[in-house]
Amino acid sequence: MSNTTVIKSLAKVLAAAAWADGAITTDEINSLKDLLFHMPGMTAKDWDEINIYVETPVTEAERQRLVEELQTELASPDDQARALQALDQMVHADGTVTAAEQAVVDEIKAALQTGRPAPAHRWNVFAKKSVQQRTQTVHNAPNREINLDDFAKNKIFYGVSQRLPSAAAGEHIPDDDLRKFSLAGGLLARVAYVDREVSDGEYQEIVQALQLAWGVSLAAAGVVAQVAVSEIGKDLDYYRLTRQFFESTSEDERLRFLDALFAVTIGDGHTSEEEIEEIRAISHGLLLSHDQFIAAKLKIPRELRTNN
Repeated sequence: MSNTTVIKSLAKVLAAAAWADGAITTDEINSLKDLLFHMPGMTAKDWDEINIYVETPVTEAERQRLVEELQTELASPDDQARALQALDQMVHADGTVTAAEQAVVDEIKAALQTGRPAPAHRWNVFAKKSVQQRTQTVHNAPNREINLDDFAKNKIFYGVSQRLPSAAAGEHIPDDDLRKFSLAGGLLARVAYVDREVSDGEYQEIVQALQLAWGVSLAAAGVVAQVAVSEIGKDLDYYRLTRQFFESTSEDERLRFLDALFAVTIGDGHTSEEEIEEIRAISHGLLLSHDQFIAAKLKIPRELRTNN
């Protein structure tokens, strides 16, 4: 069985389990999306299929069918290992796992390894606990009473929305586009900050990348870059940053964004191995393929790529 098939089936089971009591809040839906989006082996096509189960309630009959399908697909040790890896990644996504949570995980893992069905209520408990912990992590982010949702989930957008009116007077950027620019700024700054500092050249590349990619003014791009660089060394939520950028862009935009990420790396004269690996991680997090990543990397002249 392919890695993609097993992970996709597991993700559907977990999404269905999260809906077991028929009630899930908007915050919990976003948390469930964060967790499933970053499961190993996920593709953009897989995500489109899984997202249907995340956003709409799942009946008991369908939930049972999904569990049975997963059990059937876990016939080989390799398939079981993939599923166990994905479960571990999900449960450890946001820090400490309690003894009670670990016991539930161990029971599910034992069932998967022996080929016997894991009890339905155990799937339900596991999914709910994981979602609740992820939701709590987001809620514990620094926040302000005004625009709490945007600040807790996208601190860069909050800062940009506060500064832009005075810096770029008369320029109107719809909120959806502004969120996209803010997310892009965060990821661009993340690459520039790999060596724990952002050079003037890298900063200028971030500004230029934002202008070229989305046609915003120099003033608007400057505000996004300033806020992104000031926030990048803090505790940003990269789980949500990458997922929200993925969901707000087309594949073509994401491919062009890879070029922008690499452009930032030569702002200080060369592209380091650490920067390339950071872009590789971002590319993977945006569900782009290895070939797409390599094609973007090779656009940087070899003499500017350290050891690559």
